[in-house]
Amino acid sequence: MISYRAIGDLDAYLFAEGKHYELYAKLGAHRIREGSLDGVAFAVWAPSARAVSVIGDFNGWNTSANPLDVVHACGVWQTFVDGVREGARYKYAIWGPDGALLPYKADPVAFASELRPATASVVSDLPAPREPEWEPRQTRNAPISIYEVHLGSWKRKPEEGNRFLTYRELADDLLPYVRDMGFTHVELLPISEHPFDGSWGYQPLGLYAVTSRFGSPEDFRYFVMRAHELELGVLIDWVAGHFPNDEHGLARFDGTHLYEHADPRQGFHPDWNTFIYNFGRNEVTNYLLANALFWLGVYRVDGLRVDAVASMLYLDYSRRSGEWVPNRFGGRENLEALGFLRRLNEVTYERYPASVSIAEESTAWPQVSAPTYLGGLGFGYKWNMGWMHDTLAYIEHDTIYRKYHHDQLTFSLIYAFTENYVLPLSHDEVVHGKRSILEKMPGDRWQQFANVRLLYGYMFTHPGKKLLFMGNEFAQVSEWNHDVSLDWHLLHEAAHAGVQRLVRDLNRLYTQTPALYERDATSEGFEWLAGDVEGSIIAYLRRGEDSRDFIVCVCNFTPIVRYGYRIGVPACARLREVLNTDADIYGGSNVGNAGVAAVDEVAAHGRSHCATLTLPPLAAIILTPEFA
Repeated sequence: MISYRAIGDLDAYLFAEGKHYELYAKLGAHRIREGSLDGVAFAVWAPSARAVSVIGDFNGWNTSANPLDVVHACGVWQTFVDGVREGARYKYAIWGPDGALLPYKADPVAFASELRPATASVVSDLPAPREPEWEPRQTRNAPISIYEVHLGSWKRKPEEGNRFLTYRELADDLLPYVRDMGFTHVELLPISEHPFDGSWGYQPLGLYAVTSRFGSPEDFRYFVMRAHELELGVLIDWVAGHFPNDEHGLARFDGTHLYEHADPRQGFHPDWNTFIYNFGRNEVTNYLLANALFWLGVYRVDGLRVDAVASMLYLDYSRRSGEWVPNRFGGRENLEALGFLRRLNEVTYERYPASVSIAEESTAWPQVSAPTYLGGLGFGYKWNMGWMHDTLAYIEHDTIYRKYHHDQLTFSLIYAFTENYVLPLSHDEVVHGKRSILEKMPGDRWQQFANVRLLYGYMFTHPGKKLLFMGNEFAQVSEWNHDVSLDWHLLHEAAHAGVQRLVRDLNRLYTQTPALYERDATSEGFEWLAGDVEGSIIAYLRRGEDSRDFIVCVCNFTPIVRYGYRIGVPACARLREVLNTDADIYGGSNVGNAGVAAVDEVAAHGRSHCATLTLPPLAAIILTPEFA
């Protein structure tokens, strides 16, 4: 056997400290030249194992052919196997501390895997690291509009057995579409390898392996490169809170609870039947931190949307009394997970300052998007789940009852500037019996479409970055089904094509209007103009850094046309109607202000000037000032 020792004293020290940020350069399967021989160096962390062997195509899956040696007290086992080529399948045979052979394990740091239901790891070269081709604007004062995508069901090839599109096909089909629609970013549901399609990627087993469903690591690198050529940012959903209990995965990896807590009150998730990472173990958090840096550095994705943050923050998440273990102070906060999340954001922003981290955090945990030096968690943004729940609850009410729920529409502005928010209408809102966005709407079909258009007009003018799940942009009728393509044939119908055109125009207006994004996270960027509870009407102003740079948005949440409706506005010569969700090109009734509204020196709503407007039914109108 060739002696191979990639893990040195410094590596072992950093790993034990949880600070080996390029751990993937040492662990896993790496094709190398050892002396005059070409082969693969295998390395795996299994500190409690009595013995470890690598098995695969190259040795007939013989557990005695290629044993590994412990090369350091940190518990890493390594060997070199001559003649192993790229594409070879492999697993680890591990004998636990009691000497019993465990179920064969996939490599936790494999860069590729077999297509499910097969479970072997695959020897694969990583794409060569490159300097970023282009970096998106992702700061608080930038326009960010995200198209959330499940790659397996955006489009399929029904004529070829309903197969998935590949990363390269998606790069040449999906990405130009996202660009044409005016979005600034594409966000991918988890693309780490996962055994079960129905998890949508949220139960990953191979965090370092880009899923083989759509191609190779090099194919995914092409996808990211193509996005950057089109000036689109790429965000990926990242799951660091839990992992599935499949026997070939991380569970009891070396015969002990290596990656997960041993106590099920801490280590088992009752909602998802998954294991929870032991955030109190440095090597485990190192595994996760290095993985975050891996996606940002190797594949050059532009940011991570961290899934299920609330489940990480609370020890009693989805647990009854007696089913959880308090922290050392007797509280419910997971102090180790808190420390991990803060380190995650500190390290990623230090190493990749242009990147962004986004938290899916569904509670009122304070300062999620505040810097860690101020006591925050350090995320760049937080999903505004409160806005989403309240807004959808409000708009699902029949229009005659909306006046009794006006607070659901206005409450979000009480806290809108306490965090850096993303407004999400995500995949979670269109599955499991929740109905599609269109089907949530009350009224006849015309009113349903009008309500969808109104919702989007309101969303794109409300403070916060934007996120729409695929299919929402053309008002898909059915709930999302991960096993089939979106219903693209609906675009042959004028109503659906109209919603799509509206979203395209809203994106372009949003990204070209500084008043809609420059002061997203400060109260100086928003001002109420009028609120009419009886009429279910709201009017507000968005303002940019320049005091003369503002827009006026008026939303009529009833199907009644309002003529001669006065609203107090800042002094200007007139208001130009730049977008009306009731326009006939969007499928509306074409009621509006003929493109312009006069501003008179008549007091209204505490202002010296007012505009007299026609408010179309179930519609939002957006107006910009013109000065003499």
